[in-house]
Amino acid sequence: MLFVETGLLVLYGLCLVFMLGFSLTQWQLTRLARGATTPAQPPAPLAWPRVTVQLPVYNELNVVERIIDAAAALSYPAGRLHIQVLDDSTDESVGLAAARVAHYQAQGVRISHVRRPGRQGYKAGALAHGLLETDGELIAIFDADFIPEPDFLRRVVPYFTSPEIGMVQTRWGHLNEASSLLTRLQAFGLNAHFLIEQVGRQAGGHFINFNGTAGVWRRACIEDAGGWHADTLTEDLDLSYRAQLRGWRFCYLPQVVAPAELPAGLAGLRSQQHRWNKGAAETARKHLGRVWRASSLSLATRLHASFHLLNSSVFAVILLMALLSVPLVLVRARHPVFEPAFRLASGFVLTLLPLTYYYYAAWRRSPHPAGHWFGPTFVLFIALSMGLALHNARAVVQGWLRRASPFVRTPKTGTAGLLPVLSEQSPRPLAEGLLTLYFGAGLAAGLHYGNYGLLPFHVLLVAGFGTLTGYAWRQRWGRHPAGPAPAYLRP
Repeated sequence: MLFVETGLLVLYGLCLVFMLGFSLTQWQLTRLARGATTPAQPPAPLAWPRVTVQLPVYNELNVVERIIDAAAALSYPAGRLHIQVLDDSTDESVGLAAARVAHYQAQGVRISHVRRPGRQGYKAGALAHGLLETDGELIAIFDADFIPEPDFLRRVVPYFTSPEIGMVQTRWGHLNEASSLLTRLQAFGLNAHFLIEQVGRQAGGHFINFNGTAGVWRRACIEDAGGWHADTLTEDLDLSYRAQLRGWRFCYLPQVVAPAELPAGLAGLRSQQHRWNKGAAETARKHLGRVWRASSLSLATRLHASFHLLNSSVFAVILLMALLSVPLVLVRARHPVFEPAFRLASGFVLTLLPLTYYYYAAWRRSPHPAGHWFGPTFVLFIALSMGLALHNARAVVQGWLRRASPFVRTPKTGTAGLLPVLSEQSPRPLAEGLLTLYFGAGLAAGLHYGNYGLLPFHVLLVAGFGTLTGYAWRQRWGRHPAGPAPAYLRP
């Protein structure tokens, strides 16, 4: 029995080391970002290159007309712009898209409504198919929920000054950040990525990534890196690593903002999180070895790239640590000899200190609604992230095991301030409810035995899993099971 208990402590300690490494990496990126300068705006090119704007859409009934209108309003020299609506839709949005395309064609806009016979390769397949039907030298990509400003291309295209620049990424804005607590927490997390992580990676000369939308590619870079692949759910991250491993340089512009819509309900957030985390694990499985075999990369870049690719695996590590933490309370109570090891196990909260610095720096840099205080927002964000650990860890495991799954789009409502009516329900409210009770038992055991080291960890776990469980069961059993979010998720 002692052997088993020792094994639990060792396994927990390994998880703790991984979390500490991840947190310290984010801390270093914060330091790099704080010393970074914003890339200066280059002069306009003497001859503007041909640009193709690709709009991949699939059953985007609420927003398809809006994104076509925004693309048609882009300011760019006449005869140098081509817009492609890459429409794989199977619903009535096809007619809406066709009508808007015809409207702009009648006005002389070079815009195409591209339809494929099937949805092979999902988004990656649509982007690759579109390249076969255009002559653009630069390829701008916008998801259906984005609304680029008219001067977007004139601000971004000049950064392709060097033939080594393969991609330019811009920052995401949030149209509906203030609509609910859920959207505020999402914006809080995304701002850290766009205002600290991407900036820090660029400042340190490390790999950054195309975020799937609101960026512009050099066509030659896409083709040299092997084109779009559909073997991961994050075709953007996959192509980013293939291109940079080939020696292409990327540029990130935090000063150029492309507004977009955040998932307004928990079902949409779960769908998006599953795709991002499973795809990231698939991409890590595909490229982690290549990163360490690339002799041209510095050790620092390899380490940063590793934690970048393993970002989604943090959820699996957190879930494993959480499951181990409850028996550890009992181990310490039964065997005082484990007291030093238990104190080490309690150090999980210390791994949050570098992350606190990381998120605080992002919060200071980002615009946020009035009354949006850092402390409560950070605690709620960490609790929500822990609550999503079961859902996201499942996606990560599927990615590492190469379990096939379709590309599920994130539902968009086309509204900036209203929550949608949700029809999706969590398939795991019972499991999340049982975990709430499990971590509650760990919390009670810690109080009973006077072992307070893991108390903050268990409080966050109970809060995160309990909130998601309450939301899911309200959706399933409430008077209006597909109704709006409960009060504690509204402003």
